[in-house]
Amino acid sequence: MQYLSHQFYALLITLAFLFSVVPVKAQQKITITGLVKSNSGTPLHGAGVFLSPGKKNAVTDENGKFQLSDIPEGTYKIRITFIGFRDKTQNIELPLKNDNLLVFSLEEDKNDLSEVTVLGRTAVQETSQQAYNVTAIDAKKLYNTTLDISGALDRVAGIRVRESGGVGSNFNLSLNGFSGNHIKYFIDGIPMDNFGSSFQINNIPINIADRVEVYKGVVPMWLGSDALGGAINIVTGDRYRNYVDASYSFGSFNTHRSVINAAATTKGGLTFQLNAFQNYSDNNYKVKVEASDIYTGAYAPKATLRRFHDTYHNETVIANVGVVDKSYADKLLLGITMGQNYKEIQTGARMVSVFGGWHRKGNIIMPSLKYKKTNLIEGLDVTVNANYNLGQEQNIDTMNVRYDWYGNSKPNGSNGERSRSLYKYKNNNGLATAMFNYKLAENQSLALSNVFTTFNRKGSDELNPANAEYEKTKKTNKNILGLGYNFEIKNKLGATVFGKYIHQNNIDGTGNADQATIKKLGYGTALTYFFTPNLQLKTSYELTNRMPEAQEIFGDVENQEGNPALKPEKSDNVNLGMSYSFSINKINNFSVTANAIYRKSDNFIYNRLNSNQSKLIADNRDGVRTWGLDGEIRYSYKDWFTAGTTVTYQYLQNLQKYEINPNTGEKYTTESVVYLDQMPNIPYLFGNSDVSVSLKNMGKKGNNLNIGYNLLYVHAFWLYWPSRGGSSSNGSKYVVPKQLSHDINLVYSLEKGRYNIGLEAKNITDALLYDNFSLQKPSRGFYLNLRYFINKNNNN
Repeated sequence: MQYLSHQFYALLITLAFLFSVVPVKAQQKITITGLVKSNSGTPLHGAGVFLSPGKKNAVTDENGKFQLSDIPEGTYKIRITFIGFRDKTQNIELPLKNDNLLVFSLEEDKNDLSEVTVLGRTAVQETSQQAYNVTAIDAKKLYNTTLDISGALDRVAGIRVRESGGVGSNFNLSLNGFSGNHIKYFIDGIPMDNFGSSFQINNIPINIADRVEVYKGVVPMWLGSDALGGAINIVTGDRYRNYVDASYSFGSFNTHRSVINAAATTKGGLTFQLNAFQNYSDNNYKVKVEASDIYTGAYAPKATLRRFHDTYHNETVIANVGVVDKSYADKLLLGITMGQNYKEIQTGARMVSVFGGWHRKGNIIMPSLKYKKTNLIEGLDVTVNANYNLGQEQNIDTMNVRYDWYGNSKPNGSNGERSRSLYKYKNNNGLATAMFNYKLAENQSLALSNVFTTFNRKGSDELNPANAEYEKTKKTNKNILGLGYNFEIKNKLGATVFGKYIHQNNIDGTGNADQATIKKLGYGTALTYFFTPNLQLKTSYELTNRMPEAQEIFGDVENQEGNPALKPEKSDNVNLGMSYSFSINKINNFSVTANAIYRKSDNFIYNRLNSNQSKLIADNRDGVRTWGLDGEIRYSYKDWFTAGTTVTYQYLQNLQKYEINPNTGEKYTTESVVYLDQMPNIPYLFGNSDVSVSLKNMGKKGNNLNIGYNLLYVHAFWLYWPSRGGSSSNGSKYVVPKQLSHDINLVYSLEKGRYNIGLEAKNITDALLYDNFSLQKPSRGFYLNLRYFINKNNNN
């Protein structure tokens, strides 16, 4: 395949071979294995196992067994929990005198009258139990699919992932009505602001993650963010010290995806970690468009044509080397992220603009440092991260022609398809974070965080070397300082208060009027209370501020026009939520989650079309008010059938009473016709449903077959302002039509998950699916996914 260099394939094959055959022993100071059962001898599946001091925990498997690895010698307390049974705590001395097998028998709690059975909490479940309005996705359950991170997020209540096309297209995630830069992205708590176009959530495979955390509205202080509407944190984890996880998928539109994750750790604590992935697609799916022949003028109002200039590919390698489990560091890693991407640009901000030569390419070269130590001194945990992106991007528009949807081109002056350019630039993004958490007492802790980021775009254009625009300084420096206090009584009560101080300096290089130093103070709190172990109530509030991003101020050299006059925005965010789980006859399990949200935002930054409707431009509105509801219901029967539904309703209302005259900058004296209008181009009612069946020991013991179905519904929503927008020929207002999409998947796993074969059919009814300003998404597609996994710690 021409899209992927021979060198990249050689690297992947060589590394996969080495990790498969080199006999590297796992770093295991001491490994504890155990069995948890009831007094009657029944193994308890899903019991929680917690070791202290330290943060080691596990959940028992279907045979009641668990394992805790890499534990230093010493005295510990091990606690076993399982709802409906009494907790059991035992002191242990490592190494154990006889062997490292522990057996625990739990007594049934006769005082528990709830008739509820809840599994011991995994890391995903523990995350969702926080006081914040947070949902955690268990990424491991999706490893045998072709999903990327954004595709997994699109199934979460309150979220709509909006893309401008197929693989590698621009994306805009909407979370409870907030979208774009209102939402911040993190990987292992590290901001992704400076990762560039080669490493974004819509090209990162789900296999990279252990879980994905979604924080709605109120963002924890320790993430160090100025997010207005929420945050996404991708947690990669390090569940295995010696393993290989490789997958390859092929499907419609000549789509190819490859992933290799691997790690090796020696007895002395030296570790090497690798994540490598690639994506490729022609994205030549069919779209329904208004098309005119550029030569004959023949007009077809509903032509069905293939996209012809939308190829995308990216290749990325993330490598880390360092030490683990040392007296001075739990983890100390030096790393490098290297990648490249190529993207052809088929359309502008709307599908009436079509291109045939314009494209973009870029790369990422980012050295990094990661350090973490629990109990550096008694009670103090320290985490430090730093990276700097040396990569560059290039915008290539050199063809002086105009294209139509039939692929015909016609000479068109001397200004390229959009704006003749070979502009090559570096954003020189740097980041440094530090987090200190001090345990004041058994139930109390104090945290201090600081995040510093820098942006300094420098570039040149060999076609326009004298263009003064490229000589202007485009620079921002931002620092976020946070302080928080946390009080927690496990499984009963939790409370957090925090504050954030933000300082940002913007330099546009056009004079003092465009240079600004902005200082903002925000604060918030989050509370949760467990009425029973299965009924939780939570509420949170934050006064949050968000500084304009560099891409909003300076543009993205593609479809985003810059606006140096943007003001910082702020919002009062309130969440109220509950979760309840229960069982009937101990085999029919239910869980219900519901959340209510309220947002009152000032100087709200949103994207609108520019004057000629060819690009997006960020702008402020005096105010936007949002209220909404979202919920999820899930059901499972024994361990082989699950079903669930999520529903979201959100109403965003424009509070700007007087519009601004673009010629004078002054407000009009007459009330705006769109005052109190619903905000346009934002879905307000949508949901997902899914059903899955898991058949055990199909064909052979240890072989499992999983069959799944997923439905996506998006209600029709306004394309323009309801009180102003354009009308169709029959006089009705323009809307983005209702959308209904059906996906099915089948995964057959052999040898206890070592070999996996997956088949997927997406959008099986070939429905027309739309996103931002009616940009069409891929039509029906079919995909095959092959995955191989081996963990040398347990050889399965």
